[in-house]
Amino acid sequence: MQKDMTRGPILPLIFQFLLPLFVGNVFQQLYNMADMIIVGRYVGAGALAAVGSTGTLMFLVLGFALGITAGFGILTSQRFGAKDEAGVRRSVANGTLLALLLSVAMTLLSTAAVPWFLDLLNTPADILEDARTYITIIFQGLFTSVFYNMASVFLRSVGNSRAPLFFLVFSACLNVGLDLLCIIQFGMGVAGAALATVVSQGISVLLCIVYILKKEPVLVPEKKDWGLYAYETREQLRMGVPMALQFSITASGIMIAQSAINLFGSAAAAAYTAASKVSMLLTQGCLSMGQTMATYAGQNFGKGDLERIRQGVKKAFQMMLLYSILAAAVLHFLLPFLMGFFFSGDGEIRELMPWARTYGDIAMWFYLPLSLIFICRNAMQGVGYALAPTLCGVFELVARGLTALVGMRTHSYAISAACDPMAWLVAGLFAWFAWQWVMRDLEKKQARGKQREREGDTLPGRV
Repeated sequence: MQKDMTRGPILPLIFQFLLPLFVGNVFQQLYNMADMIIVGRYVGAGALAAVGSTGTLMFLVLGFALGITAGFGILTSQRFGAKDEAGVRRSVANGTLLALLLSVAMTLLSTAAVPWFLDLLNTPADILEDARTYITIIFQGLFTSVFYNMASVFLRSVGNSRAPLFFLVFSACLNVGLDLLCIIQFGMGVAGAALATVVSQGISVLLCIVYILKKEPVLVPEKKDWGLYAYETREQLRMGVPMALQFSITASGIMIAQSAINLFGSAAAAAYTAASKVSMLLTQGCLSMGQTMATYAGQNFGKGDLERIRQGVKKAFQMMLLYSILAAAVLHFLLPFLMGFFFSGDGEIRELMPWARTYGDIAMWFYLPLSLIFICRNAMQGVGYALAPTLCGVFELVARGLTALVGMRTHSYAISAACDPMAWLVAGLFAWFAWQWVMRDLEKKQARGKQREREGDTLPGRV
């Protein structure tokens, strides 16, 4: 179901679009956490640490794919806001072919680089083999993630945030079932967890394609639309590559942080993995608001309504202020209970809880600047600005990297655990100031355009 975000009351419109995204992103995290929970309870803490230690690699590679496919959707969103249906179909066809080339190249490169990545992360020797097995299978099935993300982005670009939710919920439930089957019934260990993830996401891709063909004709290219066109390719790469790079830059910083955490041993790595996954689950509201603002800003930019964009960002910030407080409270009070999902014994939880509590008590104070990153960065991307969002990733990398280096130099787990919060704070402040500059720049450009129109109307002989 399409949604025109250029008309109607702003706050209800944002909330209605946001809610399915939020539920879907939570299920996406549960989808990923299912591997860890089942592995941790039925294979052991060492296997959990192995799966968790590859999280940064997954974010590096899958985040690149997510970023570049999200960039492909910006042009589609702008054309939909401008009521250019032929342009929408052409951008979908061009983006699909680019995604196909991307998935082949990334699969080959990422699979070949696995040993080097694991060595770079200081992966503990006792979990190295399991980590290699898990991440290799994930990378071999990379195409499923690329095409699911692309299909979801195209659906959201025309205002449909409900269909991806349905497919994701179904796939998440299937993933849990396949996890239990592969790990408990067949005894496949971490390999079973990885295989379940790839298969369930592949089914999501098929469901999205069938839905688009039947329900969203505006997203179905005609035969004449298929091809790689110069303008569409240039614009989609202009937006997609910086978005992909910002994910990769962020992931590079997270890899540095993970290497610092790994120096404290597999117990610290397992506890940090579980606590950070709980925190990541709670921050899905921030991510969902960012996705909402990309579509909202893109459609309204296509219409040329800058004031509505400004008001939308303001409303989004107000909503996330409340959400950040609630998420922090949940993390602080429910972390011990939630840790129980990852580990089977009370003794094991008591041993790991101090490591997990340290991370949680630091991270809970920094959800608001994280919200600023997503709101402002995605809004800037929606209106066609690529450099400033990329610089947000650079600021994250620098802050996270410096914090990790200090943590390793002082051998302080608390400082190492503060890598994410410090990155959120620094990049959040930059994103806010960058967004103010972008809006002023857009308003100047719009004023100059109107001035030229008025001058043209007054030329002699003009009717």
